[in-house]
Amino acid sequence: MNTAQNLMSFEAHRDHRNTMIYRSVASRRGVLLSLGALGLGSLGLALTSCSSTTGNNAGATGSPTASGSPNASASVAPSGFESATPSAAPSSGSTQAPGNPVPKPRPWDGPQTGLAGEGKYVAWTVDDGANPDVVRAYAEFARRTGTRLTFFINGQYPSFKQHRELLLPLVKSGQLQIANHTYSHAALTKLSDEQIVRELTRNDEEIQRLFGVSSKPYFRPPYGYYDARVLAAAASCGFTRPVLWYGSLADSSNIPSQEVLRFAKKYVDARRIIIGHLNYPGVISVMDEIKDIMDSKGLTTVTIRDYYG
Repeated sequence: MNTAQNLMSFEAHRDHRNTMIYRSVASRRGVLLSLGALGLGSLGLALTSCSSTTGNNAGATGSPTASGSPNASASVAPSGFESATPSAAPSSGSTQAPGNPVPKPRPWDGPQTGLAGEGKYVAWTVDDGANPDVVRAYAEFARRTGTRLTFFINGQYPSFKQHRELLLPLVKSGQLQIANHTYSHAALTKLSDEQIVRELTRNDEEIQRLFGVSSKPYFRPPYGYYDARVLAAAASCGFTRPVLWYGSLADSSNIPSQEVLRFAKKYVDARRIIIGHLNYPGVISVMDEIKDIMDSKGLTTVTIRDYYG
């Protein structure tokens, strides 16, 4: 990592701490943002990840949070509709999705915090899925603007079943990639190998049931927590490509819309993987402004699969 990257990482840590202080004062329900602590510490790019809190409220107008339970148990997967027709699990170098702006897949060389290589691309990634209103808003925004997005979802949330008919055309077209964030948002470093495999495979089974596609080989470890053992267990069940981030909207807890926008202005740039969340409504009113930032910098949105195949 060069000096400029180290400085950016330091600034991100500082912004993260300042934001946590702001939240604790602004709301008694403030949630400590978990640093995207990267298990392979040499990467050193710690930015805001999903918050670790109790509670599993996925109400449409509530303030849900991602589950931080360090075990592999989770609520029963939603049922009551016919599964989407499964397709073969995509692999590295698979046929490009229609509309993919990347001429050919870029090489994958380990856990990614950004988009390696040249080009004015940005990956807007969004985690969890606790709030159905936010899931719907992102889907409608993508359909309206053509923005390409990657959802790293937790299958425990009913938001995806609730808005499946809205999401499915985006997934089938390749504009929206559905990737794996474990079923119950478990901290993988606290699980056994068997539990790690179960978290990832159960989530992938739910993704296939809902959308007819596999999330393999891409996954994002909750909180950014991983180590060599986690990577080996994940690879044993087909998840060989861990995706991290370099730049956060800091919306893993309920911050105001203008705070979300402030972080977007700070971190959106070429070859970045930006992380946001599907949990709180603050982002909804500023999605178009975030896109305007990307457009003003001449950036093209890509999914992770667009870029790396």
